[in-house]
Parts: sequence; C-alpha cells; structure tokens
Amino acid sequence: MAEKDVRLMKGNEVIAHAAIRYGCDGYFGYPITPQSEVMETLMEEKPWETTGMVVLQAESEVSSINMVYGGASTGKRVMTSSSSPGLSLMAEGLSYLAGAELPCLVLNCQRGGPGLGTIQPSQADYFQACKGGGHGDYHLIVLAPNSVQEMNDHVALGFDLAFKYRNPAMILADGTIGQMMEKVELAPQRPRKTDEEIRQECGGWAAHGKGDRENYNIITSLELKSEVMEQNNIRLQAKYRAIEENEVRYEEILCDDAEYIIVAFGSSARICAATVEMAREQGLKVGLLRPITLYPFPSKAIAALADRGVKGFLSAELNAGQMVEDVRLAVNGKAPVEHYGRQGGMIFAPDEVLNALKEKLIK
Repeated sequence: MAEKDVRLMKGNEVIAHAAIRYGCDGYFGYPITPQSEVMETLMEEKPWETTGMVVLQAESEVSSINMVYGGASTGKRVMTSSSSPGLSLMAEGLSYLAGAELPCLVLNCQRGGPGLGTIQPSQADYFQACKGGGHGDYHLIVLAPNSVQEMNDHVALGFDLAFKYRNPAMILADGTIGQMMEKVELAPQRPRKTDEEIRQECGGWAAHGKGDRENYNIITSLELKSEVMEQNNIRLQAKYRAIEENEVRYEEILCDDAEYIIVAFGSSARICAATVEMAREQGLKVGLLRPITLYPFPSKAIAALADRGVKGFLSAELNAGQMVEDVRLAVNGKAPVEHYGRQGGMIFAPDEVLNALKEKLIK
C-alpha cells in the first residue's frame, strides 16, 4: 500500500497541489489578495517541468477567464482563481462559458466588499456565485469547502462535475479557508489526459482545429435566431434540473432531534458547529445543516426539517443576508427563518450566533 502524503498546508496552497495532482492542463490567473498563494505555489512547483501543465499570469482577470474559455473549448482541464472583485470582472466570461457549455474550474476566495472593500474574509459573493452573476439564465455548480482538506477534495470533485455536465464549476471559499493551515492528505499524482484520450472523451463537442474538416466543432454561445436560442435555453434548464436532482451535497450535525436549525456554509459552518455544542450544553436542542453544494442547494433537506416540525431556522452568513433567501424558499413559511451575519471582513464568534438564535427565535 502506498504511503499517504499528509502535509500541513494553507488552503490556497493546497488548491495548487490538488490541481497538479489531478492532471490539470492549464491555470490562467491574476494575483489578488487573499488568494495569491495559488499562483505563487504553482510557480514554485513548476508543473510545466513535471506534468506539462501550463501556468500563466494573464494581464487581467478578464484575460484569464477568456484564456480559460479557449483552453476549455479544446476539452482540456483548465482553471483560474481570484477573489471577489476579480470574479466580478470574470462575470461576462463565466456567462459565455456556461452558454457554450464548457467545463472548467474557478476558485473564488471571497473578501469583504462591496467595491475594493477589505482583504479580510467574507461570504458576500453568494448571490454572484449562485444566482448567475453574469447575464442570462445560467448556473454555475458551486461547492463550499469548510476545511483545507475539502479545498483539496473539491478540486477533483469540481473538475469531475464540470465535465460530467459540461458546465463551469466554482469553489466558493473565503479568506479564512484560503489562509488557514491544517493537515491535509493529498491525492496521488495522476497523469494528464493525452490528446487522444481527450478526443475520445470530448470529441463530440470539443474544438479540434480546422485540420479535420469533416469532424471539427465550433464553440460559441451566440445564436441570432430567437427560436433556436430559446431551445438552447430550454436544454440548459433541463441540465440544471438534472444537477439539482442528482448532485446535492450537505452535512447534518445533531439535526435528528433539533428544535432549531442553524444553516451555515464554509468557515461560518465551522464556527456554528461550536455554537451547536454550546447550545446543547445549555439544554437547547439546536442542530446545524451545512450546504456543501450551494448550487444545487439542499432545499429538500431543509424542507424536510420544516415538515418535521422544527421551530425556527437561523441562516448564519458573513454578509447582510443572501443564502437566507434560499432557506426561506425551502422552508416555505412553515417556520420562522432569520438571518445573522457580520460584514466587511468581520467574523462572528460561536456565542454571538447563539445569542442571535435566542434573541431572534427562542426569545
């Protein structure tokens, strides 16, 4: 049995290592705090010398997402990473990628906003990530890690889901997860796919150049005929329904007998796990539901808790109230749903969340 490769690493650093070990073909990015270590680690590791992976610093986030578009159009496994303002600049490109049904992976290590804001952690990009962000009716597959290990694991999961559904996937982390150091078990190195393997896997849609005039594909999201574009949209919506049916992931902590449920993702969920412990010590039956996929959202799981008779839900997020809207839709008026959050890079403590739960719901 091969010896496990366990290291102490930052979340951002492990993204780079996970990408190399997955067999990623190319990374195109632009530095911005608090995720700059992704590119820095790739430059230190020099994967172009070992696996042939391309690592390129573009002149801007707009350029990097369009380089991702180009690489993805050939069936290659390509990715980028940025933080909140940089993702705003990528919004048009992400819409193009979704419209052209191109698989890729994007890391958003969120920071406080709006505007340039701070370089401290935030979760205020939920709307941008889960509600499209760019123009048109589309969705990204959105994964929300709450540990350095999940930062590692979600690279492979994100790429796999992106190619399964031919859809961009996003790892929505934040400055806390990106900068914290934890023990992580790295996956074994696997080779990059050969051009022949890519042709066999993606030949039905990927661009192969003009050399093979009988079997080349044109990659575009443009369609000038409205009736054809409507059919394209209908097909995309059917794909999103399949994702919602098959790819929901979440974690429940002490929800079986809970009278009150905290819903939290990412670093907030780690804090709220301690809140649940504190509440239980005080005799309060509180549980935690952690969405791992933010899109697709675990609406059915939350609805089931509401149907079971949960007395109230608290959505704890590092923002002014974004995921809470999806929690309310899932609960559908069967129980009170409240929000508690901090903004601008501030992080709440477990006791703050418990106090908010008591004030807003238990009273």
